[in-house]
Amino acid sequence: MNEVIRWSAFGCAVVPAVLLLCGSPLSGAAGAAVGLAAVTAASRCLLRYYERAAARLDAGAASPHRGRHGRTGIGTHRGGRRN
Repeated sequence: MNEVIRWSAFGCAVVPAVLLLCGSPLSGAAGAAVGLAAVTAASRCLLRYYERAAARLDAGAASPHRGRHGRTGIGTHRGGRRN
């Protein structure tokens, strides 16, 4: 994820510079920089959210919750029938 964010930040810096070199007005280049920065920030937030969600799913699969007292199923109660 960090590499994607770094490339996005690089794009946020390069695009306005190229626009200025090509003769675009300063306000247009600044608007492009702000727009790209907003998209980068939103993408970063979404990536972090889904990485955390995936980590929670992986952790939940490794150790399933067994309930309040940790019993595994019917018939394991204390004082149950014994054969």
